[in-house]
Amino acid sequence: MSEVVVRRFGWYPRIVRADDGALTLELAAGANSNHDPREFAFPIEERHLEVIRDDLARHLVLWCAILPLCDAAGTRGDLDEIAAVALLDPFLLGSPAEVDALIRERRINTNMLVGHGADVRMLERGQVLESLHTAVEESNPQAVQAYVANRDRKRRGVTLDSVDEAVLRFTGQYLHSSTRPGRNPDAVDPALLPAVLEVVATAESAAEGMVIHRDPRRGKRATDKQDWNRMSKAVTAAVRRRHGRLADDAVRSVVFLVCSEAADRSRNATEDESGDTTAHQAALTFTDDQGAEKKWHRGDERAAGVEFWEFVAQRSGSRNEVFTIEDAERGEGIQLHFYADSVARVTTAVPGRNGKDPQYRVEYALVDGMAGYRAVVNDYVRGGCGALDSHGPWMLDVDELERARKRRDTGR
Repeated sequence: MSEVVVRRFGWYPRIVRADDGALTLELAAGANSNHDPREFAFPIEERHLEVIRDDLARHLVLWCAILPLCDAAGTRGDLDEIAAVALLDPFLLGSPAEVDALIRERRINTNMLVGHGADVRMLERGQVLESLHTAVEESNPQAVQAYVANRDRKRRGVTLDSVDEAVLRFTGQYLHSSTRPGRNPDAVDPALLPAVLEVVATAESAAEGMVIHRDPRRGKRATDKQDWNRMSKAVTAAVRRRHGRLADDAVRSVVFLVCSEAADRSRNATEDESGDTTAHQAALTFTDDQGAEKKWHRGDERAAGVEFWEFVAQRSGSRNEVFTIEDAERGEGIQLHFYADSVARVTTAVPGRNGKDPQYRVEYALVDGMAGYRAVVNDYVRGGCGALDSHGPWMLDVDELERARKRRDTGR
């Protein structure tokens, strides 16, 4: 029966002795196709056992050296056992200088050693074994995260003062800039909290009255990028003006906080888009480019604009970017071209009589993002095509529309 002869805290590689006395180093690393940890093993000798058992620093360094081989095995491949065995003598029995040279040569990631108490200054000078003179068994993952974050800031030339750091800790972005921001006053030194709250108050004041709507063109919970950029620009300017010494990372963090909260309010709010719908006496029909159709009737529980944008959010996609609202009774409708930032309004020029089809007048106009589409839909629902004159200029020729789009895109 096998026996575990060396086991340390957590995920450390352990050593197992078989019935015949053979020693094996076992560790869990990487993941299989089901995202469960993979287990690897390879043989070691008594002299290796003695070092691993008695020298925590050597055990940690060997662990760092083995992990790249486990990563190379992927989700199904075998561990390169020859390469693993070849690591034992150099890392467990070599001099500190030889170990440090091997780590540099192999470009082994030693970040995890920070979590085990490595002296960061020595580690960054390449004195890896010596940096572990204060090593501890239990790892502190947050220490590793903070080390990596600060190292990356240093590479970007970013220096944080105490208020900068407090702002990032308040928003939860001190360790990871991509983390969704929140409000964490308990993470901040109480002496610095008033300064942080003053920065946040400046950002909130700049964003007052601004809204970040949803963008149904990109799904039910997508954010309108133009609204986001508009608020971000205003808040950034205000914070920089009032708190000029704040680092860029801290400014971005507060801006991200205020903008994401505004976007959440819109996502969680009950949408009310359409206002008065008395212009439509019977029904509106919503269609998309894939043949889907939805009816809205006057007196329905939800307003026409709300129902239409819900229809868009459910159906819109890269191959479905043309949506229509039609009022059959009035013989008119609008068509939204999300792929081209344009809209068409269609009205009956000559009614159909004596078996002849009606003739329609089609006019085109450019639209300025989601806000422009919302305004067009709202006005159409309220007053039909006749209420859309202000959204022009309206053009009868598609080529003229394309020329207008090019002029807009080139700023002419």
